[in-house]
Amino acid sequence: MNKEKDRLPLKQAISYTWRGVRIWHNAVPGLFPAAGARQALTALTPCLPLYFTARLVNAIAGNETPGQIWRILLALLASTAFAGAAHAVAVCWDETMRNSHKWPAWNRVFFQKLLQMDFCDADNPKTQALLTQIEQNSNWSAWGLDKLYWCFSDLSGATWRILGAIALSASLFALPVPAQSPLAWLNHPLCLTGIAALMILSAIATSSLTNRANSYWANYDGTGGNRAFSFFGFIAILERHRGADIRLYAQDRYLGSRYITIMNGEESFGPKSSIGKAARGPMGACAAASGAVSRMFVGVIYLFAGLKALGGAFGIGSIAQYVGALTGLIQGITLLLETLGTLRVNAEFLKPVYELLDTPNNMYQGSLTTEKRADRKYVIEFKDVSFRYPGARTWALRHVSMQFRVGQRLAVVGENGSGKTTFIKLLCRLYDPTEGEILLNGIDIRKYRYDNYLNLFSVVFQDFQLLAQSLGANVAAAEEYDRARAEQCLHKAGFSGQLTKLPKGLDTCLYREFEDDGVEISGGEAQKIALARVLYQDAPFIVLDEPTAALDPEAEAEVYTHFNEIVEDKTAVYISHRLSSCRFCDEIAVFDKGSVVQQGTHDRLVETDGKYRDLWNAQAQYYQNRENK
Repeated sequence: MNKEKDRLPLKQAISYTWRGVRIWHNAVPGLFPAAGARQALTALTPCLPLYFTARLVNAIAGNETPGQIWRILLALLASTAFAGAAHAVAVCWDETMRNSHKWPAWNRVFFQKLLQMDFCDADNPKTQALLTQIEQNSNWSAWGLDKLYWCFSDLSGATWRILGAIALSASLFALPVPAQSPLAWLNHPLCLTGIAALMILSAIATSSLTNRANSYWANYDGTGGNRAFSFFGFIAILERHRGADIRLYAQDRYLGSRYITIMNGEESFGPKSSIGKAARGPMGACAAASGAVSRMFVGVIYLFAGLKALGGAFGIGSIAQYVGALTGLIQGITLLLETLGTLRVNAEFLKPVYELLDTPNNMYQGSLTTEKRADRKYVIEFKDVSFRYPGARTWALRHVSMQFRVGQRLAVVGENGSGKTTFIKLLCRLYDPTEGEILLNGIDIRKYRYDNYLNLFSVVFQDFQLLAQSLGANVAAAEEYDRARAEQCLHKAGFSGQLTKLPKGLDTCLYREFEDDGVEISGGEAQKIALARVLYQDAPFIVLDEPTAALDPEAEAEVYTHFNEIVEDKTAVYISHRLSSCRFCDEIAVFDKGSVVQQGTHDRLVETDGKYRDLWNAQAQYYQNRENK
């Protein structure tokens, strides 16, 4: 068993819990009222049959008139029918809020934070590790924000159950046994005090034992088993692109054996795991003892209520009412104490949540508005720029100086890890330089409004994503858009032929997640759509990261032929591993180990000893070998 988690101080645990409640309330205002209404009616609805059934039995046993019996019976039917209908409405309300609003709101809390925080922090492995931890805690046993909802629901149910039980059981202690009865000693304060003490002790013991049993789950790190279950248990169902490999290489046998091995390990849920051993040992013993204490007290209540009925304090029918009420009271108190203990434990799981949500934005947002120039004369200059990723010892970029001329076509080339992607992220101000500065028209870009500066760039990253929405919405990145302009951009991007074949034109839905008649597009078609999206934004700077990687040779040649027409008067930065595609660019910057080691035209660089010619010859030799074959 893993080491028990250190509990937060009570004051801090209360503060964490209250903050989480406010987060849920702001995200889904009706969530807690719906849960409270459901739990109130769930707790109070059973009280009505208990009360009226006791009245009915007492009336029958006491030879009441048929009219009185019928009135009690009708009151029983009417009240239970009304309560049942109200309970059904509350359940529907709660289910709607929980299933339709709670989970999207949980995702939205973290999604909005990730979008609002500095990209360098969002891209930081530490942030991704925090998010993974939060997701695993939630998947593990709903720990964290999710647990607060369930605890509120349990607290509401426990509170209403206690109130209903007190209302039904108060007369058990208030109605005395007649003085002439040999059981009159039941009226003595010591007797009543003893029953109350037993009830309190039973509730404390039951909740303590249950919390002790539950603590094994709370302190158990089952992330390894959870990962194995998520990966091996659903790999063939959820990850369709792996299905071919699984079939061709008979990987199901390997995956099955690995799944069984992991699930029988120490960090899983199988009988040989530490949690499985605890279930057969102390955890199971605590749960069993909790149930035994609860049942023993029910027996005491039966005895006490039965003796008072025999003594003449109330009718025989009231025994069921009092036993049911006090049983519910014990259960309510036990649940209340258990839930308070769970909230205390859960506060520890809220720490990574707040660590993520409290990540500050350290990037200066700027105040200057970027000048909107019709002539697109924006000049960007790197002045001795160096960059090192947070926590890294080595420099990703070192002493880079470069100026972008208006309308220039710049190719950025180099081996993997040479700093090309970091260079682009700095250019777009997804990161700020560690040393040096980047200037826009002579002014440090950190002084410009962040959103204004971002609007200068249209980018196609190598790992771009299209949405399962209409083609037009993907091009415009908006629901409302200029259809003629979208078609023109698709035409420039080389998508005209495919557009004419689509059944609904721009209204054709991509992929089939939402529409049965959606179309599945190839990687090359997706790349053309992404290129059209860049053109639709009409920003003065275009950044293309391997824009033709998924295109066939004919389509690639078409893009290169019309590249100047596509880019028009914009400044273009082009990243590619295919050096043959760089010849149409005005200038080429060669990166190696974080530095710009060469810069010039293709013709000049290929005739000069250096990194570019080495890369060119290596690729040319590869192409020649293919042709010889």
